[in-house]
Amino acid sequence: MSQAKRISLWTDGACSGNPGPGGWGALLIWDGHTKEMKGGAPETTNNRMEMTAAIEALDALKRSAEIDLYTDSQYLRGGITNWIASWKKNGWKTSDRKPVKNIDLWQRLDELRETHDITWHWVRGHADSQGNERADELAREGMAPFKPKEKKTYAGSGRPSSRKPKKT
Repeated sequence: MSQAKRISLWTDGACSGNPGPGGWGALLIWDGHTKEMKGGAPETTNNRMEMTAAIEALDALKRSAEIDLYTDSQYLRGGITNWIASWKKNGWKTSDRKPVKNIDLWQRLDELRETHDITWHWVRGHADSQGNERADELAREGMAPFKPKEKKTYAGSGRPSSRKPKKT
């Protein structure tokens, strides 16, 4: 690769319900610079958001690069480093001959890994890793617009309130 410095990508996904509204976040760090990215979807899964975070971060790069990609998703890291070769060899089927879930995202990740020199790192989520914690915050921010608004309820009843608040 022509770039001398490696790029660090921290990615995370979040979902409220699985499936449900979800978000993804990515933190890109290179040569003293940072870029934060986030987005979401109204109906998705946590795995799709984890994968989308990696795809969006990699897509944001303007040229081929050497990358350290950090994720707290065993699904993402295991899929891209171990399982994908067998899936491709078996016509995108799992070992028990079922179609691979999230094939559209796996195929896009496969294309992107051909463009870049990526070292995939698994990190424990919520274990005081600043990059992972920030990616998690971004994912939650990306999910926020898709979460339903909470309705006001009578105190303790769980029933919706139609009363206007008293003026004081």
